[in-house]
Amino acid sequence: MGLSDIAAGVEVTTEQCKRSIAAVDATNDSLTDRLAAFADELPCRVEEATTLIEAYADGASVGQSSRTAGLAPITGAKTLHLLGEPIAATTPMDRTIVREWLNAECTRTEALSLSNVGETEFALAAFVETHDPIPGAREALESVFALDSSPTVSKRDALAETMSDTSELF
Repeated sequence: MGLSDIAAGVEVTTEQCKRSIAAVDATNDSLTDRLAAFADELPCRVEEATTLIEAYADGASVGQSSRTAGLAPITGAKTLHLLGEPIAATTPMDRTIVREWLNAECTRTEALSLSNVGETEFALAAFVETHDPIPGAREALESVFALDSSPTVSKRDALAETMSDTSELF
C-alpha cells in the first residue's frame, strides 16, 4: 500500500481559520485593581501586595520588598509565590526531601537534618510544595514583570551590567 492509496478519498471540507495570539492589555487598570480579584486568596491585604510587587519589580530582594510593604519576609515570599513568581528557598534536592516529608516518608526532624536549611526556609519550601499559584494571577501581573514594558528600556539595557565588553577578554 502506497501513500497515494492511503490518501485516496481524503479531501478538505473546510478552510482553516486564521490563528493568532490573543493580546489582552489590562494595563488601564491599576495594579491594586488587578490584585483585588485575588484578595481572598492572598496572605496579606491588596495594598500591601501592590507595594510588595512594585518594589520587587523594581529589583529589590524578596526580603527588602516585604519590609517596604510592611510584611514579614516569609509572608512576602508566600504572596509572590501565590501570584505566580517562582520562589525557591531551597535547592532541588532539598525540595525532594520536603516532598518526602509531606508524603510521610520521613519525619520532620529527619527532613530538616537532611535538607540542611533553617526552619523558615523549610516552612517556605513546604508552603510552595503544598500551594499552587493562583490561576490567572501571573497573567494579571505580566505587564509589571515585563522587562520591555517601558519603551525606553530594552532587555539589553536592563541586563547591561551583567555583560562584558570584548576588550575585557584581553
